[in-house]
Amino acid sequence: MNDVERVLTVTNQLGEGSIWHPDDGALYWVDIDERKIFRFYPSTEKLESFDVSTRVTALAMRASGGFITATDQGLAYWDAQTRELSFISDPEADKPSVRFNDGAVDRQGRFWAGSMNEVDFATPDGSLYRLDPDGSIHTMEVETTVSNGIGWSPDNATMYFTDSMRQVILVYDYDSATGAISNRRPFAQVSEEGVLPDGLTVDSEGFVWSAQWGGGNVTRYDPNGAVDRVIRLPAQQITCPAFGGENLDELYITSAWTGLSQEEREKQPLAGALFRIKVGVKGLAEPKFAG
Repeated sequence: MNDVERVLTVTNQLGEGSIWHPDDGALYWVDIDERKIFRFYPSTEKLESFDVSTRVTALAMRASGGFITATDQGLAYWDAQTRELSFISDPEADKPSVRFNDGAVDRQGRFWAGSMNEVDFATPDGSLYRLDPDGSIHTMEVETTVSNGIGWSPDNATMYFTDSMRQVILVYDYDSATGAISNRRPFAQVSEEGVLPDGLTVDSEGFVWSAQWGGGNVTRYDPNGAVDRVIRLPAQQITCPAFGGENLDELYITSAWTGLSQEEREKQPLAGALFRIKVGVKGLAEPKFAG
């Protein structure tokens, strides 16, 4: 824990979805429950926050500018200049207890986003969707619990997807040309009671970094799913890792205080803070949505 730096004591209720924007030289992330988007410039230590009209649950860059987002009202574009959301579609509109959760863009410019039942997290009402640049939406996975961390191997041969309440990170064979996934199988299973794999990122060596909600750590898995390294943090609800900095060699980590009792919050004054650590490996540049 000595190597972990507290960057900002932002006390996010549900900090999530961190992503490094190289054009801005800034880290973006969300506080889902507080309906805020944050932007942090490490070079100047300037922090900005933007109020949004609904709960934004995931952010990804858009090639034409701005961002594509997952929200509790479906998929939407967000303009950082006007600070407005423009809604695209909501394939979960007929399920009032189901909302989108995590999302990511593949290297062909497609946006992937998963959903969850927020009334009963264990109910497998979630799905995984793929939004193509032409605007078409495809259902890629069904009957998930809390859909979470999504990522791809450096060679584009495999895709990772987290089903949190089942405590598993899944891996698929990935067809980068068509966006098809197949041969679903477990990649890493978390066995500790009350610890759930949350957001993830893949580094330049093909290792997977998974935030462990309830476990107070980020775990690095090798390409075969074996634990390679565990980074302990001074907060229990760890949500999302993202490589950032000019050289993509700094791991930023968001956290939350939701789900903690008052006594637990008092014992964890840094719950909800933004952390950073140099881990000796570089991340991969985040792609931009091509639509």
